[in-house]
Amino acid sequence: MIRICILLFVAISLISCNSKDEIPATILKPGKMQAVLWDVIKAQAFTDQFVKKDTSKNAAIKNLELQQEIFDLHHVTKDEFYKSYDYYKNNAGLLNRVLDSIIAQNERNKQIKIKPFMAE
Repeated sequence: MIRICILLFVAISLISCNSKDEIPATILKPGKMQAVLWDVIKAQAFTDQFVKKDTSKNAAIKNLELQQEIFDLHHVTKDEFYKSYDYYKNNAGLLNRVLDSIIAQNERNKQIKIKPFMAE
């Protein structure tokens, strides 16, 4: 009887741990979310830094156009991205992993760009 209880407890523990980390099929997986979110962040920064200074352009419209280009590039819809974004915001651990990956990738890219100049 004790063995059955222990096995049942272990099985339930394993199932509950797996279901927490499992991402629904309708949500972008972490790698894809990282790539799309990074591009969306860069588009927002571009809009804030350059487009807003140009009084002949509407920054909000330009940002929406850039986002649509990003979604097309990554083969996702606006709804898929924002549904996924909401999911990640509600699961802080997953969002932190995605953001940490973005930061780490950005740091690696900086190192690659700096390295050739340091070697000379």
